[in-house]
Amino acid sequence: MFRLPLFLALILAIAFGGGIWSTLVALNATVGFGAIKLGAWQAFPQAQTVDADPYAKAHRANAGRLLLGGAEGLRFTADVDESGERLNGNCTYAIIGKTPVARLWTLFASDRNDQPPSGNADLPLALNSRIILRERDGSFVVQVSSEAQAGNWLAVQPARSFRLTLTLLDTPTAGSSGLIDLSMPRVQKIGCGHA
Repeated sequence: MFRLPLFLALILAIAFGGGIWSTLVALNATVGFGAIKLGAWQAFPQAQTVDADPYAKAHRANAGRLLLGGAEGLRFTADVDESGERLNGNCTYAIIGKTPVARLWTLFASDRNDQPPSGNADLPLALNSRIILRERDGSFVVQVSSEAQAGNWLAVQPARSFRLTLTLLDTPTAGSSGLIDLSMPRVQKIGCGHA
């Protein structure tokens, strides 16, 4: 007598639970369509515009963050180095080169959920174009490591994977359709451990 209603309730619970779970997985898997990949860096130029696809809009609403408008800037992220290996806090990396033209840019490391590292406030957890040391040709080298480095150093947590975020502010790049012709700084692995 109660077998059929219990069976229907179980099927509905599995269907709704599976639907909600698959939606959350899809939202966390990608920011949307239209990614532009430049070396290790990836950007979604349409994610914060009116023309964004439904997945990008849902991702933006789920994250609860205010994103930059199309003419305000562009956010690039790197989860891997130039060879395609995931960025790891036990290794030392060098970010070498120049950024596209921008009035200001910022660089920081975060965990896989875009949470900033919780660490000592005295460590350099973020850099920007105003404080960075440059070469004569305008290029720069930033060492990304859990151990102190000479020159431009960005501190990360040891034994954890991380993501680099480079945000270009007030840049003609954000509204340009020629994003594929841009050159971004390279993310090269220097070594791991104390080797």
